[in-house]
Amino acid sequence: MAAMAALQSSMVGLSLSSNSFLGQRLSPITLPSLLPGKSTEKQCPIVMRLKRWERKECKPNSLPILHKMHVKLGDTVQVISGRERGKVGEITKIFKHNSTVIVKDLNLKTKHVKSREEGEPGQIIKIEGPIHSSNVMLYSKDQKVASRVGHKVLDNGKKVRYLIKTGEIIDSAENWKKLKEATKQTEEATAAAA
Repeated sequence: MAAMAALQSSMVGLSLSSNSFLGQRLSPITLPSLLPGKSTEKQCPIVMRLKRWERKECKPNSLPILHKMHVKLGDTVQVISGRERGKVGEITKIFKHNSTVIVKDLNLKTKHVKSREEGEPGQIIKIEGPIHSSNVMLYSKDQKVASRVGHKVLDNGKKVRYLIKTGEIIDSAENWKKLKEATKQTEEATAAAA
């Protein structure tokens, strides 16, 4: 009987009223002035929910903000900070919404994979984890030196990236052909595996 009375008294405290929700007061909603030119408040960016632990900043039209990065897909880079410092690899994937890159065979993480079908064993696999783009620097294979990137316009009017220390041009036509062939081969391999 005493337990029932305690339960009733706790339920009275949680009663819903017009301006409260589960016993918590709701703050009144304030709308910015709708007159043009009178708005003095700065609009804050909308935040889209990507995962439970990760937020993605968005523009007012709900598209994610994509950050400019000094590296592109297929570039050879050297890691300049962290556990993998000093190691050289090639960029295989880029995430522009949070400025991270995946470098081939670097920053390996262990992942435990459950079996998908009956009779198939589970696995422990190694996958490449993302590295922030500020922790990688473009690398010259010929001169074995890491350098910052610069931009210049060639005589034919084409804008290219180059390494500041060596003067080596990164964005050449043959580099792009190699990159396109490599992506074609990976797409064919994934299509054949599926």
